[in-house]
Amino acid sequence: MVLSNILKVVSLVVLALPGLAAGQDRSPVEHPLDRPLVTVHKTPWCGCCSLWIEHMREHGFEISVIEAADLGPVKQRVGVPAGKGSCHTAEVEGYFIEGHVPAEDVRRLLAERPAARGLTVPGMPAGSPGMERPDGYVQPYSVELIGEDGSASEWARHGAGWGN
Repeated sequence: MVLSNILKVVSLVVLALPGLAAGQDRSPVEHPLDRPLVTVHKTPWCGCCSLWIEHMREHGFEISVIEAADLGPVKQRVGVPAGKGSCHTAEVEGYFIEGHVPAEDVRRLLAERPAARGLTVPGMPAGSPGMERPDGYVQPYSVELIGEDGSASEWARHGAGWGN
């Protein structure tokens, strides 16, 4: 028991040292061991998916990637409604995350745990995570919560003109 606790403390220190040495802000991560596993299904040739994965890692998520040429069966299995798809589909703690959903919205989903299938950002809005533009512009877009019945409601707003 004592040895186990000592190993946990040493692990925490080792995990924290690289970030402290580099002066990184680790504020999005509540605790170094609180890293929800996100399984991302993507095609091998999609670059914006890889950028979204990096965004999620930077915000404290553990990522597992599964590449496939056809993501249709995954989208159907997890319940992404027709017309609400994007270029990649992720799964985390029983929810789907479809497209370029910001990490902060995924954190909120996991904290509030609504009765729902998941979150989606239909399409690929300019400036969303993984779709950033050099000029910093963020096209206004909504993150939608997909209910257990497949209905969609607004979960969050992002982009120019909406104050986010």
